[in-house]
Amino acid sequence: MALEDAKKQVDTAFTRSDLRGLSFENAFGGATSFLRRKYTKDLSGVDLAVTGVPFDQAVTHRPGTRFGPRAIREASTLQAFDAPFGWGYDPMLSLNVVDYGDLAFDYAKVGDFPAAVTAHIRTILAAGAGSVTLGGDHFITLPILRAYAERFGPMALIQFDAHSDTWADDDMARIDHGTFLYKAIRQGLVDPAATVSVGIRTDNPDTLGVTILDAPFVHQAGVAETVARIRAGVGDRPCYITFDIDCLDPAFAPGTGTPVWGGLASWQAAALLRGLAGVNMMGGDIVEVSPPYDTTGATAIAGAHVAMELIALYGWSRRP
Repeated sequence: MALEDAKKQVDTAFTRSDLRGLSFENAFGGATSFLRRKYTKDLSGVDLAVTGVPFDQAVTHRPGTRFGPRAIREASTLQAFDAPFGWGYDPMLSLNVVDYGDLAFDYAKVGDFPAAVTAHIRTILAAGAGSVTLGGDHFITLPILRAYAERFGPMALIQFDAHSDTWADDDMARIDHGTFLYKAIRQGLVDPAATVSVGIRTDNPDTLGVTILDAPFVHQAGVAETVARIRAGVGDRPCYITFDIDCLDPAFAPGTGTPVWGGLASWQAAALLRGLAGVNMMGGDIVEVSPPYDTTGATAIAGAHVAMELIALYGWSRRP
């Protein structure tokens, strides 16, 4: 069936009429929406919108994540043929998933950017859908969380990251990818008592009450114990998941702006995400994929897999 479909399917990002089902066009051709989902700004009946935020003007080191959404979409074409491994169900048959395209913004008016992100995500949530966002640097999570907190109240947060991003910065107008969580907590967007940061391997003494499961803990305690700690931390609260690709060791994801050795292996990240099935996830993002620093494309491939796992997580408690 797939082979026959591949002979006649092309550009299903534009031509498909059904929002559900797999896509079988050739992985090396066609318009590269995420997982070959339909590109549309029509959110009628949509359960989950994948959207890109190509912004990298808040980085402290290497730029390039503005190219992340495009690279992740291209890398996702290999996954469009099959249900995600290890889940036992196909979210593309259970959810109406679309590619909502990228946020439009004026790159020369950086001060206007945060409000534009919040409005963009607010529109998706107002339509009754959830969002999975392709970044972009990690600053984008702050204005995204603002839209989620407006709808659900202070969020529980699961953060996969090499850095805590809780460095003190009380200038709320500053746009910095290393302070998004500090500001989200100070602004009441997330509850630190229900926030768990996984994979951390940089020093920052002030955790603001966040539970830290650093990379050595994950390596030593193992996946099952780490999952149990995360679940205990977030409970059944409405939850947002943010995955900074630098949570992975640079051996698995070299294409990022602030790489740190000693990180998670890709198998650990996959097992942790699958172990979280059933958390009350309302949305998520994958950020800090910087394609210029990885000529192999491995980092974008990892980012595409993370996004697929987030979709599967979102759909788990919503499947028929």
